[in-house]
Amino acid sequence: MTDHHADRPHEVRAFFAPRAADWDTKFPDDGPAYAAGVAELGLQEGDRVLDAGCGTGRALPALRAAVGPRGRVLGADLTPEMLRAAVRAGRDRDAALLLADVTRLPLADAALDAVFAAGLLSHLPDSAGGLAELARAVRPGGRLALFHPLGRAALAARKGRPITPDDLRAEPNLRPVLDYCGWDLIRYEDEDSRYLALAVRRA
Repeated sequence: MTDHHADRPHEVRAFFAPRAADWDTKFPDDGPAYAAGVAELGLQEGDRVLDAGCGTGRALPALRAAVGPRGRVLGADLTPEMLRAAVRAGRDRDAALLLADVTRLPLADAALDAVFAAGLLSHLPDSAGGLAELARAVRPGGRLALFHPLGRAALAARKGRPITPDDLRAEPNLRPVLDYCGWDLIRYEDEDSRYLALAVRRA
């Protein structure tokens, strides 16, 4: 790992920490989009699911509803301020919250049935390493949903940036990385209204 990558967790925390307090008020209408994204995982009662890079936990209520009271819901994030915002919003009632780097999860192999990850890819210092770690923690046949409530073009426009050809979230770039990490991409959507890449953990 390079020194640049070693510094990245600090950069991620530095970016999100001052934004945590009013994150939800900036994006107040995302709840239904998150619930629809969670629905694509096809979770069953009693499943074990991780929200990787959960932020303020906007997906956690939908994940809890999907797996029911017998299911296990975990929310992992690198930024303490984001997790504190999740607690203030009462979302710790829906999940166990972990202060953790999703590239080094404190979970056993095949401990999960599924992973939901909203906006995670652009904040991973080592995308392949992160996706491989998620594959390690998910059982064969389990699912991964890479999600954002805006598609790439809409998100780029909101940030005033162009889409670049090397964007990992583009299907031609993403598919081989997922494949290398043990995932089969089974569905890909990139529309203004949402971004969704759905993958299955290979046996």
